[in-house]
Amino acid sequence: MIRTNGKPLEGLQILVVEDEYLIAMDMDVTLTGLGAQVVGPAPSIETALIAIANDRQLDVAVMDINLGEERSYPVAEVLAERGVPVIFVTGYDDLVVPDPFASFPRLNKPFNPNALKALILESVDD
Repeated sequence: MIRTNGKPLEGLQILVVEDEYLIAMDMDVTLTGLGAQVVGPAPSIETALIAIANDRQLDVAVMDINLGEERSYPVAEVLAERGVPVIFVTGYDDLVVPDPFASFPRLNKPFNPNALKALILESVDD
C-alpha cells in the first residue's frame, strides 16, 4: 500500500463484493473518487474468490453479506485468513451475523460515504 498526502484512500486496493449493480457502482465511484483502486465489483462468491486469487495486494474489502441467495461469509473467511480487513456494508442487523464475523466492522445501507472512508482508514491503520 502506498499512500501520499493526496486523496485519502490513494494507493489502497479495495475489493468490492456487492450484487446490486447500482450500489456496486456507487461504491466504485465513491472509492475511486477518494483515490482507491477498486478490485471488482464482484457480484458473487465465485467472482470474489477469483478476484482474491488474482490480486495478492488487497488492502481491505468492502462487502455485502447477502449476495442473492448466497452469503458472503466464505469470502470473508478467506480474506481474514490472509489478514485482509473486511467491512460489511449491509442491511443485516447485528443479530443475524454469525459469531466468527460479528466483530467485523459494519455499515448499514444506505451507506454514508464519509463513514465508509473512516472505517476503511481505521481498518488499514490497525
